[in-house]
Amino acid sequence: MSAQVINGKELVQSVREHFRLEVEELAKHQVQPGLAVVLVGNDPASAVYVRNKAKACETAGIYSEVHRLPEDTGEEELLALVERLNGDKKINGILVQLPLPRHINEDKIIDTIHPDKDVDCFHPINVGNLMIGKPGFLPCTPAGVIEVLKRMKVEIAGKHAVVVGRSNIVGKPMAMLLLREHATVTVCHSRTPDMEQITSQADILVAAVGRPQMIKAKHLKPGAIVIDVGINRLPDGKLVGDVDFEDVLETAGMITPVPGCVGPMTITMLLANTIVSARRAAGLE
Repeated sequence: MSAQVINGKELVQSVREHFRLEVEELAKHQVQPGLAVVLVGNDPASAVYVRNKAKACETAGIYSEVHRLPEDTGEEELLALVERLNGDKKINGILVQLPLPRHINEDKIIDTIHPDKDVDCFHPINVGNLMIGKPGFLPCTPAGVIEVLKRMKVEIAGKHAVVVGRSNIVGKPMAMLLLREHATVTVCHSRTPDMEQITSQADILVAAVGRPQMIKAKHLKPGAIVIDVGINRLPDGKLVGDVDFEDVLETAGMITPVPGCVGPMTITMLLANTIVSARRAAGLE
């Protein structure tokens, strides 16, 4: 029997409609959430993400501004822009699109974003809060994955969840959020021996490794819930995930398509964090 393919579009629309109503409610208090996105250089994938974020803000009624800077922008100039946005009352969230050009120190930029406006949850203070379970922003992609699982009524507590990948952006925080939901969590990475033996025990498998179609049917336990975070472009231009979709379709119990599920849900969680920030700034939290 084929796996249930999760309808990402339907899920995302439903969540965004909820946030649109929340923004309308905030308007009654003369509050409009605001997001500033900073794009340095002309990385095509980053440009697409930024465009999608701006469009999502517009649909939700969130004020947004995009700062497009040339590739040769100096670190000091970027830091000055971040500081200006830190002090701008109409901006509740600041997102500096990564990766940055090599001559700019990413850590320095992230550390300069005020933790109250760090809607990507990259600042060490917010990462620390996540680690010890304090309330705060949730990292957008891992939070999007949890949202997908909950809306699909997947029981997380007590299940064995395996995360493939250990990046600071997805793998590590994903493990933290799954632990918070009372799963037993294993993290696999490039140095994991016999990965297949571990992944085939997973009730929930999250693939976030950045290698096209790496996860095959042999990696899965029959009926496993498969969440594909990867988005990779093949030489022929086709977009695929970290999971070999066709290969696992007969083995998985449920699977997210790529593109069209985790990516748009990530942007949706960015809207959620911007709304939370606006509520706090207005003293409504």
